[in-house]
Amino acid sequence: MNHRPGGLPPDDRPASAEPLDEARAAAEPIEDLLRELAPRVLGALVRRYGHFDTAEDAVQEALLAATKQWPDEGLPDNPRGWLVTVASRRLTDLLRAEQARHRREQQWTTVPQEPVTDSDDTLILLFLCCHPSLSPSSQIALTLRAVGGLTTTEIARGFLTTEATMTRRITRAKQAVKASGARFSLPPDHADRLSAVLKVVYLIFTEGYATTSGPDLHRVELTAEAIRLARMLHDLLPDDPEVIGLLALMLLTDARRPARTGPSGELIPMDEQDRTLWIRPAIDEGIALITAALPRGPLGPYQLQAAIAAVHDEAPTAAETDWPQIAALYGVLLQLTDNPMTALNHVVAVAMAQSPTAGLELLATIDTDPRLTSDHRLYAVRGHLLEMSNDPAGARTAYERAAELATSLPQQRYLNQKLAALGTPQ
Repeated sequence: MNHRPGGLPPDDRPASAEPLDEARAAAEPIEDLLRELAPRVLGALVRRYGHFDTAEDAVQEALLAATKQWPDEGLPDNPRGWLVTVASRRLTDLLRAEQARHRREQQWTTVPQEPVTDSDDTLILLFLCCHPSLSPSSQIALTLRAVGGLTTTEIARGFLTTEATMTRRITRAKQAVKASGARFSLPPDHADRLSAVLKVVYLIFTEGYATTSGPDLHRVELTAEAIRLARMLHDLLPDDPEVIGLLALMLLTDARRPARTGPSGELIPMDEQDRTLWIRPAIDEGIALITAALPRGPLGPYQLQAAIAAVHDEAPTAAETDWPQIAALYGVLLQLTDNPMTALNHVVAVAMAQSPTAGLELLATIDTDPRLTSDHRLYAVRGHLLEMSNDPAGARTAYERAAELATSLPQQRYLNQKLAALGTPQ
């Protein structure tokens, strides 16, 4: 998802989420603590026992036990150690039951076990969840479950599917990872899997930043987790320009989060936002990152999107936005990626840089793309450009269609407000 400037619903994104210090765990909500610890506990079990699929089930049961016991009994002195112990016991039970069913009881005594350490294996889990044998949707679902700590219900809601369907998808993904024989270690060559990892992290971020369904515009726990993962990738690959670009993009976009909703959670478009509420440290860090990355090459999509976000964030006011530069950057980005949202954002940038008529002419070249025709954003852009062209009747028709297709309640309310502002049709 890219930026939708102007009067359209914005595409802006919580500042960095550093790993939770367990010494401060008691001050944090239990659900946040469990979400933070889940990948660490899973990594400890998989490193020690293997059996990724069964270990993940055991960790989920340990998390469930914690949600039932900790509120009444209080946090243990070592929450991670408590979870590892409970999950290990459950994993032992699950493996023994499985081996008994296959008449291989003796195998348990030969399972290699490594001491449980305090190392954070989140990155290893991330690369494992993005195994090339999995489809992109399965990579995302498994990452959200194993690394992001989301429940199957939460993931199903984000995918607009049932919990039963998502359970089957995640189960098949875990079985595919197991069948691949993948070792619990970082791949010797990151390059063949890095693009998938970056895509999954960014999709987690965009789902958190512009939630596809439900009453809220954003889900802070997803954007925070995505930024945390991007920081870990940057630590692993500090010189990779696309890793830098992704981290910069998310920081620059998320910096606008405090200004993109009103007191009642209503959506505020970028050109109406109070820019004094934007998170300046995140903007400064993002600009520094992308400024350092661009000269390194080769130029990639995340770097270009970060550069676009930087142009937006550097403008003191909406009126001072350098739209010609943004339009030019989108033009370069279109040469690198066949992304319909990029093409749609290019339309808006051209309209703002030149004229609404120029934007509508460019929109006519892409509005039959089947990847766009069922997306509310196509009709929101058309409505906005027709409104700018003093065609309220055409704008009304477009906004009505956009509101019908939008699945996010804040987006629906925003579009209906645009309709109301047009007045009663003559």
